[in-house]
This record gives sequence, C-alpha cells and structure tokens, in this order.
Amino acid sequence: MTSRTKAVAVAGVLLGLALIAPFTDAFVILLITRALILAILAMSLDILLGFTGLPSLGQAAYLGIGAYLTAILATKFNFGLGWSFWVVVVLGILLAAATAAFFGLFAVRASGVYFLMITLALGQCVWGLAYRWNSMTGGDNGINLPGRPAFGIQLSSDVAYFYVVFGFFALSLLMLYVLVKSPFGRSLEGIREREVRMRTLGYNTWLHKYLAFIIAGGFGGLAGVLWAHANGHVSPEDVVLTTSVDALLMVVLGGPGTLVGGAIGAAAVLFLREYLSTLVAWWQYVLGAVYILTILYLPDGLMGVATRLRRSSIALGRPEDAKHPVIS
Repeated sequence: MTSRTKAVAVAGVLLGLALIAPFTDAFVILLITRALILAILAMSLDILLGFTGLPSLGQAAYLGIGAYLTAILATKFNFGLGWSFWVVVVLGILLAAATAAFFGLFAVRASGVYFLMITLALGQCVWGLAYRWNSMTGGDNGINLPGRPAFGIQLSSDVAYFYVVFGFFALSLLMLYVLVKSPFGRSLEGIREREVRMRTLGYNTWLHKYLAFIIAGGFGGLAGVLWAHANGHVSPEDVVLTTSVDALLMVVLGGPGTLVGGAIGAAAVLFLREYLSTLVAWWQYVLGAVYILTILYLPDGLMGVATRLRRSSIALGRPEDAKHPVIS
C-alpha cells in the first residue's frame, strides 16, 4: 500500500467518524472523544518510541501538566473573568514542552533501559507533586472543573466538544506526519537504526533526540488540556504510572513508527477496556493476554497485519518470491 493510498484511507475513516459520531448516544460520543485524546498522547509517544527508539514511561507527566494547568486556571486563578480556551491550550502546550525541555537534560543523555528508568522516575516526581501539593492540586481528591468554556460555540455539548477534539486530533496527526517525513524526521529514524553511524555522518544526535523529547512533551500537554475538559475532573490518577504504561502499550499494539498505529491502539485499548469490564470481572487479565499475544505474534502491531497478509499471499502464490521478498 502506497503512502497516498494510506493517506486516502485515513482521511476516509476520519470523515466517516465525523459523520457517524453525532448520531450515536452520549456515552459513545464521550468514549470516542476520550479515544481521540489518548490517540494524541499515543502519537506523541510514538515520536520517541517508534521513530527515535526511545521507550518512555513518563509521558503521563505531560498529560497531567496540561490537565492540572487547565483545572488550576479554571478554579484557583480564574480572577472572575475566565480564561480563553485557546489561551489555556497554548499555555498547556508551552508548559508541558518547557517541562520536557528540563527533564530532557537528564533523560536524553541515557538510552535503552536507562532512559526508560529515568523517564519513569521523572514521571513519578510529577505524580508525587500532584498527590502531595494539596493546596494547589487538591491532593488525592483532585480538582473539579466548573464547566467547559465557550468560544463562539458552547462546549458544554458533548457533540460540539467531540468536533473540537476531532479537529485537534486531525491537526496533530497532520503536523506529526509532516514532521516525520521531513529531513528532521528521517534523521530520527537514522538515530533509531544506527546512532553511531549518524554521529559519524556529522549529526548532533543528542540535539535531535532532545528536540524530539520536547515535541513529544508539547503534544502530551495538548492531550492533557483536552482530557481535563473531557472528564471535568483532574486527579493524580491521570499521571499515575499506569497511564504511561497504557500509552506505551497503545503504541506497541497499534504499531510503532506509524503514528496512525498509535491512534488505532488507543481506540482498541479504550474500547476493549470498556467492553470487557461489562462482561467479566477479570477483564484486566484478558487485556493483558491481548498485549502479550500482540508482542509475541505481531511485533509490528495491528498496522503490520496487512503487510504480513501480503507476504503470506506472495509466498503461497509464488514460492520463489518467498525466498526473496525484497524482489516483490
């Protein structure tokens, strides 16, 4: 499947989603909205994991920063005037990116499991701050938002807010796609495959990874602002380690290095969780089994199923090509 064909397929799916969603019930609309927000978070992580080769366990920290900033501005620093939705979005992105810039000074110097552990520790610092700073974050109780703001349209309507989130998701997907197809994105893939060779060629690999880390943090902050308005409540549960693990599993399940795979993984995880929890009390084990089977038998994620099927059909139809799949 060519890049143009993939782009047309993605555009068709998004158009169908935009047309069908308003005719579903309120719970399904809210579920789709949350899936789109988590898809932005998963795509931000995919920039690190799939394209740069940096597995992070701290992405929930930037989601929490954007979410808590939204809640704090709406409740504690409202000044009786109310903050513009767009101003909060920009501030959430900037604060999350600034935090990522600070964290990146420590994390990007490491690689592999050491990078994983450092991001885990930094993410836990944000969780500890959210949990312990009662006067600002509400501690374990969290913060309840007074309601969604309005900017020409009333966001209190779940359908209206769905379209706002849908627009942010489509824009994020487009921006990240342009990024990964740019020379900068290609250099990230080169670092993922052979960092030593990229350094030999004269690339400042540390700077490239550092910039990717900041970009991922910024998009994580955007997801946090949207997440706060979607739920109407922010708590330490939003920045707990489980949220980072879920984001990592979304990328792995959908397919690292594809962007769209992260979105598919986010939708699959969220819908499976909601559906399985209504069927069996031990749904966590079923979901865990799905993760394990995916890692063992679908290392390229759900996005790799089409490629595997194509190779299998070639092997069955033309056995001689199975020995030389590159020729096909």
